[in-house]
Amino acid sequence: MALEIAGNIAVLGYGLAAIGPGIGVGLIFAAVINGTARQPEAQSKLQSIAWIGFGVTEVLAIIGIALAFVFKASS
Repeated sequence: MALEIAGNIAVLGYGLAAIGPGIGVGLIFAAVINGTARQPEAQSKLQSIAWIGFGVTEVLAIIGIALAFVFKASS
């Protein structure tokens, strides 16, 4: 029973950890939309920076799911 609880807590922890990158991605692309509305000529530069930020932010979610599997296996 203790192993089942520890496994469920690891998955729950990943679910909570995925909230941060989700909010981060939303803020990144909201800023790009806002910046493009203000300066349409800067769209290509803003968009390339946004994709880099998106990749960095999503790495946090990937690390979170990897740690969820690690903690689930070690319990």
